[in-house]
Amino acid sequence: MANTKSAKKMVRKIARRTEVNTSRRSRVRTHVRRVEEAIASGDKAAAEAALRDAQPEIMRAVTKGVMHKNTSARKISRLSARVKALG
Repeated sequence: MANTKSAKKMVRKIARRTEVNTSRRSRVRTHVRRVEEAIASGDKAAAEAALRDAQPEIMRAVTKGVMHKNTSARKISRLSARVKALG
């Protein structure tokens, strides 16, 4: 366990940040899952709508430091390609 006051404070800060980051990561995964479910159902309109909702959420994860920029670009690119291939 942490000994100094500053180390104890860092433990508290890290716990708060971990909780926030976990929530953000979960939101991204939920949005990505919605797109994938729409793709699996074969509904192009629903997939495009879900992708439009998912894109800003994925990019927000980048600005908040939850995800790397290239990771988000790759996810968006692959989802977009799969949605485009429908229909």
